[in-house]
Amino acid sequence: MNIDVTPLPGIGVCKDFLLAGARRRIGVIEHRDGSVDLVVSRAGDVDSTTSIPLSSAEIGVLAGLLGAPQVVQETQDTLGTGGLSTRQFAIERGSPFDGRPLRDTEMRTRTEASVVAVVRAGEVSPSPTPDFAFIAGDLVVVVGTEHGLDAAGRLLAAG
Repeated sequence: MNIDVTPLPGIGVCKDFLLAGARRRIGVIEHRDGSVDLVVSRAGDVDSTTSIPLSSAEIGVLAGLLGAPQVVQETQDTLGTGGLSTRQFAIERGSPFDGRPLRDTEMRTRTEASVVAVVRAGEVSPSPTPDFAFIAGDLVVVVGTEHGLDAAGRLLAAG
């Protein structure tokens, strides 16, 4: 599937793709000020575009609805009942780890929890390496105890 990237002078950039057999396009507009809109239009008809502004939290939830739950369910199916759980954490725009590699989090050392996958734009990156660089909008799937997951959430949010 091809993603079209269209510069929007003075606004930002539109990233969208054609839905299979639907004659519609869906994507996002990333504004220069950091805000993001979800956009849907009829293929070839920009006047039909519907734009929905999304908050950072809404971006994370939407990404989770589109991709991360299947990763979490597959992980839970393999874990059994060892006191371990999984959680998803969004990398927010302006997060201390936006643009930085996984190694910088020192996740296992600082929280005793582990990153098992990252979901970016609906694509899953299982077992990311220490060099994997986070970007705003990523959903980080973490496994650990409840205590470790709480610490992981605080770490990813505040550094």
